[in-house]
Amino acid sequence: MPGADGTILITGARAPVALHLARLLHGAGHRVILADTPARPIAAASRACARYHRLPPPRFEPQAYREAVEALIRAEGISLVIPTCEEVFHLALAWRNRTMPALLFAPDIGLLAEVHDKHSFIQLVERLGLPVPETTLLNSRDDLEAVRARSRDLVFKPVWSRFASHVLLRPTPDFLDAITPSPAMPWVAQRFVEGEEISAYAVARDGRLKALALYRSPYRAGKGAGIFFERVEDDTARDLVERIVAGTAWTGQISFDLMREPDGRVLPLECNPRAVSGLHFFRDPARFADALLGDGQEIRPDVIAPQTVRLAMWIYGLPATLRSGGFARFRQAMREGEELLDWPGDSAPVRAQWPALAEIAGMAWRERISLQAASTRDIEWNGPG
Repeated sequence: MPGADGTILITGARAPVALHLARLLHGAGHRVILADTPARPIAAASRACARYHRLPPPRFEPQAYREAVEALIRAEGISLVIPTCEEVFHLALAWRNRTMPALLFAPDIGLLAEVHDKHSFIQLVERLGLPVPETTLLNSRDDLEAVRARSRDLVFKPVWSRFASHVLLRPTPDFLDAITPSPAMPWVAQRFVEGEEISAYAVARDGRLKALALYRSPYRAGKGAGIFFERVEDDTARDLVERIVAGTAWTGQISFDLMREPDGRVLPLECNPRAVSGLHFFRDPARFADALLGDGQEIRPDVIAPQTVRLAMWIYGLPATLRSGGFARFRQAMREGEELLDWPGDSAPVRAQWPALAEIAGMAWRERISLQAASTRDIEWNGPG
């Protein structure tokens, strides 16, 4: 890959996946720069981070963000930029509007927007000849009324959203009164699919799968982001991911929420064109870097044990367990799960969780929003315009 031998910039330093990616590439001998908007993200504390740069918030100051990224690339001699969170959309827009002196490890903004859109993604997969759940675009109250009678068989969610925010799962018809879809803020109504949830994390180059981890998340932060991850194997899910990657000629990281029906059929629910926690199942720096940046063959996960963030399990998992029961299962999970922030010779990021959490909590308090919403408020991308 062009630029693979130079300094690498990883953005989204607030995220554990950015920390993990930095450790892998640093372990393979690369100089890694990290950047994000918080003052003290966890990845900045890592030995893998040669330098941390604080950037303007791209959602609120897009022009300043683009100029700062370009200046950073030139100042540090960066040859490759790898996004990890939703800043990927803001970076893709920067690459579209100017000639950047580094390669962006992501597709163009058109393809990114197409797969991020929960309706157009399903249409794309259907065009590739793959099975999909019935998914209806809602642009108006009239569209909503057309499906109201079937609401108990449907899942309603905004076209542009993350962490299962605002999702209505098989609501009664009266719950739909709270939804006001419009062309500017569209929703989808998707057939509720019974079965086993599977998450997929993949890395691809020019439509060729380079790494894939399939997993499930029995513990979550509310309805959304997983906080405990167990590997799964499923050939049908793998085939689905491989065909989507090939059909889009994807280059970059890409993730999917899938559902395995009782008969074994796997359906795609939505796509996140960024890194997710499946990355933590890869711990061999040389093999991962060779697959990502070099000519190495596709690699399989080299971690078997469940991965978790123990702090998140205490904050989110324990209260959910106390409400619903299953404390013995929670204790077993805490015994079996490996702390995904742990890394030999690099203990500082574990301690750095506390100031990072305090910064997010301060944002949540000031904006009167949840911790989860505060964690991505400044980098969210909710469609063109």
